[in-house]
Amino acid sequence: MYDDNNIFARILRGEIPCKKVHEDDHTLAFEDINPKAPVHTLVIPKGKYVSATDFAEKATDAEIAALMRAVRKVAALKGVDASGYRLIANTGVEGGQEVPHLHIHVLGGRTLGAMVPSK
Repeated sequence: MYDDNNIFARILRGEIPCKKVHEDDHTLAFEDINPKAPVHTLVIPKGKYVSATDFAEKATDAEIAALMRAVRKVAALKGVDASGYRLIANTGVEGGQEVPHLHIHVLGGRTLGAMVPSK
């Protein structure tokens, strides 16, 4: 169930400020407040989607296309489209999701190393 008081819902309502990178009818992209790389931007749908699973099941074709196009736009705006970047969308507790609103991390600006550290 979607939590209307999660931090991204509050950002979308303008209750919490963000450093906006891109916005369109279906998405908002903004800088992560705790960056893990020189480029660390979050791209979120404006709709109430808890996770990638929820989004895939319920989003319209227009919302899905807009989210992927926003990711591409952010990579270009942040200057990592040619050098490379990583997308991360954590889903669920074991996937490491911390905020119950779908968000895609766009990371780049340096070599990022292993995708998942070996144990």
